[in-house]
Amino acid sequence: MISLARLRVVSAIVVVAGLPALGWVQQAQRQSAPPAALQRPVTTEYHGVKVTEDYRWLEDWDDADVRAWSEAQNAYARSVLDELPHAPEIRERVRELLSAASVDYYGLRWCAGRLFAVKYQPPKQQPFLVVMDSPDKPDTERVILDPGRLDAEGTTAIDFYVPSPDARLVAVSLSQHGSESGDVHIYDVATGNEVGDVIPRVNGGTAGGDVAWLPDASGFYYTRYPRGNERPPADMNFYQQVYFHKLGTPIEDDRYEIGRQFPRIAEIEFETTPDRRYLLAEVANGDGGEFDHWVKPPDGTWTQLTKFADKIVHAAFGADALYMLSHMDAPRGKLLRIPLAELTLDQAATIVPEGDVVLERFEITPTRLYVVDQIGGPQQIRVFDHAGRAQKPVDILPVSSVGQVMGLEGDDILFRNQSYTDPPAWYRFKAAQATTVKTALRSTSPADFGDTEVVRELVTSKDGTKVPLNILRRRGTKLDGTSSTLLYGYGGFNASLTPGFRPLTRIWLEQGGVYAVANLRGGSEFGEAWHLAGNLANKQNVFDDFAACARYLIDAGYTSPNKLAIMGGSNGGLLMGAAMTQHPQLFKAVVSAVGIYDMLRVELTPNGVFNIPEYGTVKDAAQFRALYAYSPYHRVVDETPYPATLFLTGANDPRVAPWHSRKMTARLQAATSSDAPILLRTSAKSGHGIGSSLDQRIEQQVDIYAFLFHELGVGYRPVTSPKSP
Repeated sequence: MISLARLRVVSAIVVVAGLPALGWVQQAQRQSAPPAALQRPVTTEYHGVKVTEDYRWLEDWDDADVRAWSEAQNAYARSVLDELPHAPEIRERVRELLSAASVDYYGLRWCAGRLFAVKYQPPKQQPFLVVMDSPDKPDTERVILDPGRLDAEGTTAIDFYVPSPDARLVAVSLSQHGSESGDVHIYDVATGNEVGDVIPRVNGGTAGGDVAWLPDASGFYYTRYPRGNERPPADMNFYQQVYFHKLGTPIEDDRYEIGRQFPRIAEIEFETTPDRRYLLAEVANGDGGEFDHWVKPPDGTWTQLTKFADKIVHAAFGADALYMLSHMDAPRGKLLRIPLAELTLDQAATIVPEGDVVLERFEITPTRLYVVDQIGGPQQIRVFDHAGRAQKPVDILPVSSVGQVMGLEGDDILFRNQSYTDPPAWYRFKAAQATTVKTALRSTSPADFGDTEVVRELVTSKDGTKVPLNILRRRGTKLDGTSSTLLYGYGGFNASLTPGFRPLTRIWLEQGGVYAVANLRGGSEFGEAWHLAGNLANKQNVFDDFAACARYLIDAGYTSPNKLAIMGGSNGGLLMGAAMTQHPQLFKAVVSAVGIYDMLRVELTPNGVFNIPEYGTVKDAAQFRALYAYSPYHRVVDETPYPATLFLTGANDPRVAPWHSRKMTARLQAATSSDAPILLRTSAKSGHGIGSSLDQRIEQQVDIYAFLFHELGVGYRPVTSPKSP
């Protein structure tokens, strides 16, 4: 058994440029220490400030030295992770919880009296596409497309799908190896056979993609990225536009529709009227929350309906009107209505004014409006008629989240509901009776949270702001400071952390641990003002909120710094980097997945440009100062005792460049004065986590839990769950 305490950076190891990959790997194994990275100082000046870094060379994946160093880091990480105590027992438990869970359905669409859904069914590696008669008749289900039949390796994934109005055909975007770079294929619903018409480069990692069929299903509009030599290489993942394809014709004949006037970082989604006659393109200006809207009426031309400055953040059609969610003078949101006969913004009337809760999204049925509200993390569903008169609200689980809401027959809806302790299930709200009924589309799990309670606290942040903290603990947990505690956070991009059922949380709780989720600024838990208080130059508020939550867990007697771990991914990875560099002695261990760490160069990556509206740009002097002040990579200080850290990244990540993890790992390994390990785990056949196979997810979770248990001194006790109902 390898002791992690003695596996630290050995500063005497010098790696020479050009060392073959095998040599580096052998060195990592032989020295039982990570391969040091050669320091090659590079200085860049920003607004009169000279910034020097040593590891920029690790950005170049085409450099053989970079690949060799990465392989050696992986070999070192594996030499540590594979020898952790109880890893085999943890693997058995993780596999049980993830593979033995029942089916789950998501991405539902009701079309021509048939219900389409993406179905997740372990132990299959990927979800697949099915169709059935109704949510109460899953026995009528038939598989249309199973990616596992296309790819035995299990790394081909469905990005999205759209059935034709007559439910005869379905357009499906497929991508491989976590790339999210999807081509659209057309399948016959009755036979499951592909019927030609492959449209390349429809879906992308950040901007996504979409399809909208004509009423007669003779063709469809689709989002399109540049192809061939249409743009320079640096622009191939930008400039998303709208094209039209007529079935049975060469894709070279597809017709350009709109998009040349859109921003470089446009992200497009479609909305249509129920009869498919009106088409709306909702265009996001990157990831900062700005949208404009373009409408194409029947036999008409595209017309711009809203601009970014109008603060319309979502729009959707009813049968005779367009409904819009507005943040204009309403940071918690209000709902507007425009008759189809007068589609101009000046004809908009407010039907649901701003209230005390955050109006997050809505679904339209023939006579009802179903509004999903955000109330600080948990959610609720209110009901209105089309004039905005309130009806009886929908009953849902307490302290829960509402996933997709979808109109069914008449004014009935299906909605997905789950809590921290209740698995997701689809419920039918019967409008005529105003009653909620659980359908046959439900999940079960071997993870039993019957002994678990959820406590919501309000934590005071550095500036006095009250921040919600959700704490999951087993009943009877003693507040004596000895519980191993895992704190999770995100805090950005207007994304709220809502209550969700996570089977693997059970692993933590059954070993006597406490699990906590922080609703930080930067999300939308309390509306747009809450989001803006945690983005751009206000990003430090997010890190202060997280540190306050960590200190609360210590001060309230849940844990101590030696028993506290933190975890986050993507923008939450940035949070991990900021937390550990600003408060290195507040945590014992850190797990950071697909994170952003160099805030001065993130905008030079394809996806980083989409992030500028959220983070800012170094081209602006004030924004540069804010970015540089918290950039984790630049805040690492030599001879500082940093906590044990596991970095995870995927070689095919289209959202966060893997070099962030490489550079941060190299810098921390060289700087830390503690004996705690700094590990970099790179997956060669995955990306941001989207589209990862079941086996890939299992192995990643085994590494995470084995690492955390070892670092926090948890003596793992094997547990067997009762059989699922």
